[in-house]
Amino acid sequence: MFVGIATVDVVHRLERLVGPNEKVTALGQEISAGGPAANAAVTFARLGGHATLVTALGGHPLARYAADELAQHGVTVVDAAPDVTAPPPVSAIQVIDATGDRQVSSVNAGAHWAANPAEPPAGLPALVAAADVVLVDGHHPRLALAAARAGSTVVLDGGSWKPVLTELLPHVDYAVCSAVFPDAESLDVTHVAVTRGPDPVSWWSEGRSGRIPVPSVDVRDTLGAGDAFHGAFAYALTRGASFEEALEHGARIAALRCSVAGPRAWLEQL
Repeated sequence: MFVGIATVDVVHRLERLVGPNEKVTALGQEISAGGPAANAAVTFARLGGHATLVTALGGHPLARYAADELAQHGVTVVDAAPDVTAPPPVSAIQVIDATGDRQVSSVNAGAHWAANPAEPPAGLPALVAAADVVLVDGHHPRLALAAARAGSTVVLDGGSWKPVLTELLPHVDYAVCSAVFPDAESLDVTHVAVTRGPDPVSWWSEGRSGRIPVPSVDVRDTLGAGDAFHGAFAYALTRGASFEEALEHGARIAALRCSVAGPRAWLEQL
């Protein structure tokens, strides 16, 4: 099960970044659902898992588009805010064609839902009980806490520090963090890993530590690579993989994602 933010991503592929007061013609445009938990759920489903995403979307046409797009990729969406009529968060993304590097601007869930935080749906305990693994990204704090407190195996997508993590971390079994996450190796979590793009993944587990190499690929698109890593990592855990094996699986899938342009085209390679 995946708990966190779902966005609408508008992706423009460009020859170069747009400068101030400048207009450019994109080489291409794609629109998809996005967000850490949502993209991880898509990866998990494509690998063969049953993926349920608990998020907050609402009834706006853009929200319905995101829900439909996720459903097309095998994700069951549980909307904790079905009566909200405001548009969901929309991410504006530029991907440089030659390098695959990207720039993202968006509104995170904390700001977008500040006035009306998403509350855990009535059926959440049953969903958690049926899940082999629960991945949380912390973007909807009340949803994340409720799921983590009830989950037996909890994975944190530690893309960045969020205030809710003070309460959330005691319930986390696996923290897979980005390089910008502060002092990840010092977290009081049984299993911790830090991803660093193309560089090896560092990990710490029950007094041991090590590094996992990342496969080298011709990079076409880095958007959502970390999300793909987390989804593949979670899937490997449900198949009985060890911590190190799950990290290796995540690294392979993230590298594959980077080798194909577009937010969803790479899934055909799985």
